[in-house]
Amino acid sequence: MADNKLQAELRTNFGKGAARKFRAAGKTPAVIYGHGSEPRHITLPAHEIALVLRHKNALIDLDIAGAAQLVLVKSATKDVVTQVIEHVDLIEIKKGERVHVEVPVHVVGESLSGTTIDLEHKTLKLEVDATAIPEYVEAVFNKEGAGFHLLAKDIVIPAGATLDLAPDELVASVIITAAGKNEDEPAAAAAVEATPAAAKTPDAKAE
Repeated sequence: MADNKLQAELRTNFGKGAARKFRAAGKTPAVIYGHGSEPRHITLPAHEIALVLRHKNALIDLDIAGAAQLVLVKSATKDVVTQVIEHVDLIEIKKGERVHVEVPVHVVGESLSGTTIDLEHKTLKLEVDATAIPEYVEAVFNKEGAGFHLLAKDIVIPAGATLDLAPDELVASVIITAAGKNEDEPAAAAAVEATPAAAKTPDAKAE
């Protein structure tokens, strides 16, 4: 279930003017959508919801006038100057429901010296139980060298989750860095110098 528990209040006042008054009072306007029901307009404590929104795909256990409601954060809008949360859209969640979410890819481990890991997908879409959404999925590396490819089927995902990507889709690869190329050049030159010179053909004796 959700680790975030917030007290919500139903609201009947709408529009920009009403929203400004709510925010001035330390409340953030929000709307709950889902399951064919009419949207419900609420307010949330501004400080608490700002903390919750630091985590992607946050699940919240709301108390609305004594009634419990589980919701998933769909989106939030911020003031571009003040960075204050202006509005939040929430999706109603039912027990046992599966949802489609997008989660970040975290790199675990490292590639070989002189190389770097290039992520083709910084986020991946999952179908997962709404109450078991991971904060991220892992792309695991163990000192692989340049040319190594990590595919979607290699990504570590939670049990019961399904990745919305073809198994052979490229997620990350190991590429050589400029420093790595510079390290390779002296080694290549040394290898050439170490190659024995071809034996000279003896000069034919003059008759």
